[in-house]
Amino acid sequence: MTFGFAPSSAASLSTSADLSAASANPVARMLEPAEWASAGIPLLRNPREVVSGLHARHRPRPSTAVVAVLDQDERLAASASFIRRPAPADGWLFRNALLAQLRRVIPHDLRRRTPVRTAVLLYCRDGDARWTEEDGAWMWGLRDACTLHGLRCGAYITLTRDGWQVLGEGRGGRRPNSESLPEPFATAEAPPPLPRAGGATSEVLRRAAAR
Repeated sequence: MTFGFAPSSAASLSTSADLSAASANPVARMLEPAEWASAGIPLLRNPREVVSGLHARHRPRPSTAVVAVLDQDERLAASASFIRRPAPADGWLFRNALLAQLRRVIPHDLRRRTPVRTAVLLYCRDGDARWTEEDGAWMWGLRDACTLHGLRCGAYITLTRDGWQVLGEGRGGRRPNSESLPEPFATAEAPPPLPRAGGATSEVLRRAAAR
């Protein structure tokens, strides 16, 4: 049995009007770079490693979105990629697409008081690295999808022919880019730490590691 309150006709009309206005105004569902930079998005400790790992795993081409969930140690917990449908840039549609992928690959964290996992979005597109309204819609969609899935909203990264860039932070690099092949080291496990002791054995290990 379900209990609840029936909304008044005035409230229903107001809600319907608000939804209609939102649906008719996709420009309202995007974030400007200044808004994104002031939103307290957590910084990636090693963005190039994250970008290279996602690039090697999903091999994105233009119009491919890769959403990834990182744990507290910035290890990859889950990821999914999909092709953006040819339609006007709308944060609401992007939010729904991202949320569907998140629900498919990882359980939500809505029962936690404070999010412990972070979702990041890598979007491969044509054009240069400058912010576009499409980027603003992806930012809006990522932030909203994270809220609805109990995650922290993390970095939004573009991948173009010029390279990769973490928008709002000014960090980026030339490789990988939208035309490059995955780098072999991106999927390799980190080598074991070298022994601290000195001597001939340590010198041989250091030379081998440098090759």
